[in-house]
Amino acid sequence: MALLRWIVGGVLFVALLFLSLQNSELVTVRFYQWFSWQAPLIFLLLIAFAAGVAAGLLASLVRSARLRRQLGRLRKEHRRALASATQSPVDSR
Repeated sequence: MALLRWIVGGVLFVALLFLSLQNSELVTVRFYQWFSWQAPLIFLLLIAFAAGVAAGLLASLVRSARLRRQLGRLRKEHRRALASATQSPVDSR
Protein backbone atom coordinates (compact mmCIF):
# COMPACT_ATOMS: atom_id res chain seq x y z
CA MET A 1 0.00 0.00 0.00
CA ALA A 2 2.86 2.36 0.80
CA LEU A 3 4.45 1.57 -2.57
CA LEU A 4 1.20 2.48 -4.33
CA ARG A 5 1.10 5.79 -2.46
CA TRP A 6 4.67 6.59 -3.59
CA ILE A 7 3.84 5.67 -7.19
CA VAL A 8 0.71 7.85 -7.23
CA GLY A 9 2.64 10.71 -5.58
CA GLY A 10 5.43 10.42 -8.13
CA VAL A 11 3.03 10.38 -11.08
CA LEU A 12 1.19 13.39 -9.65
CA PHE A 13 4.47 15.25 -9.15
CA VAL A 14 5.60 14.58 -12.72
CA ALA A 15 2.19 15.63 -14.08
CA LEU A 16 2.31 18.90 -12.11
CA LEU A 17 5.89 19.48 -13.23
CA PHE A 18 4.93 19.14 -16.90
CA LEU A 19 1.87 21.32 -16.30
CA SER A 20 4.01 24.05 -14.79
CA LEU A 21 6.56 23.88 -17.60
CA GLN A 22 3.84 24.22 -20.24
CA ASN A 23 2.00 27.08 -18.49
CA SER A 24 4.77 29.44 -17.50
CA GLU A 25 3.65 32.50 -19.52
CA LEU A 26 2.49 35.59 -17.71
CA VAL A 27 -1.21 36.34 -17.43
CA THR A 28 -2.89 39.47 -16.13
CA VAL A 29 -5.59 39.28 -13.50
CA ARG A 30 -7.77 42.39 -13.36
CA PHE A 31 -10.31 43.38 -10.77
CA TYR A 32 -12.26 46.05 -12.63
CA GLN A 33 -10.04 49.12 -12.92
CA TRP A 34 -8.89 49.09 -9.32
CA PHE A 35 -6.41 46.27 -9.35
CA SER A 36 -4.22 44.55 -11.91
CA TRP A 37 -1.68 41.80 -11.27
CA GLN A 38 0.61 39.78 -13.52
CA ALA A 39 1.78 36.28 -12.58
CA PRO A 40 2.59 32.97 -14.25
CA LEU A 41 -0.49 30.95 -15.15
CA ILE A 42 0.62 27.92 -13.13
CA PHE A 43 0.96 30.11 -10.04
CA LEU A 44 -2.62 31.34 -10.43
CA LEU A 45 -3.83 27.78 -11.00
CA LEU A 46 -2.11 26.64 -7.81
CA ILE A 47 -3.63 29.55 -5.88
CA ALA A 48 -7.10 28.60 -7.14
CA PHE A 49 -6.49 24.96 -6.21
CA ALA A 50 -5.27 25.91 -2.73
CA ALA A 51 -8.31 28.17 -2.21
CA GLY A 52 -10.60 25.28 -3.19
CA VAL A 53 -8.85 22.91 -0.80
CA ALA A 54 -9.07 25.49 2.01
CA ALA A 55 -12.79 26.01 1.37
CA GLY A 56 -13.39 22.25 1.41
CA LEU A 57 -11.44 21.83 4.65
CA LEU A 58 -13.33 24.69 6.26
CA ALA A 59 -16.66 23.18 5.28
CA SER A 60 -15.65 19.78 6.64
CA LEU A 61 -14.36 21.39 9.84
CA VAL A 62 -17.73 23.06 10.45
CA ARG A 63 -19.56 19.77 9.88
CA SER A 64 -17.11 17.87 12.09
CA ALA A 65 -17.58 20.37 14.94
CA ARG A 66 -21.37 20.06 14.66
CA LEU A 67 -21.17 16.25 14.72
CA ARG A 68 -18.85 16.30 17.75
CA ARG A 69 -21.28 18.50 19.67
CA GLN A 70 -24.13 16.17 18.77
CA LEU A 71 -22.10 13.12 19.81
CA GLY A 72 -21.28 14.73 23.16
CA ARG A 73 -24.94 15.52 23.73
CA LEU A 74 -25.96 11.94 22.90
CA ARG A 75 -23.27 10.50 25.19
CA LYS A 76 -24.57 12.64 28.09
CA GLU A 77 -28.13 11.47 27.44
CA HIS A 78 -26.95 7.87 27.30
CA ARG A 79 -25.07 8.20 30.62
CA ARG A 80 -28.13 9.78 32.25
CA ALA A 81 -30.35 7.00 30.94
CA LEU A 82 -27.97 4.34 32.27
CA ALA A 83 -27.72 6.08 35.65
CA SER A 84 -31.48 6.37 36.00
CA ALA A 85 -31.96 2.75 34.91
CA THR A 86 -29.55 1.44 37.55
CA GLN A 87 -31.00 3.61 40.31
CA SER A 88 -34.66 2.83 39.73
CA PRO A 89 -35.95 -0.39 41.34
CA VAL A 90 -36.92 -3.08 38.89
CA ASP A 91 -40.35 -4.66 39.34
CA SER A 92 -39.76 -8.43 39.53
CA ARG A 93 -43.32 -9.77 39.29
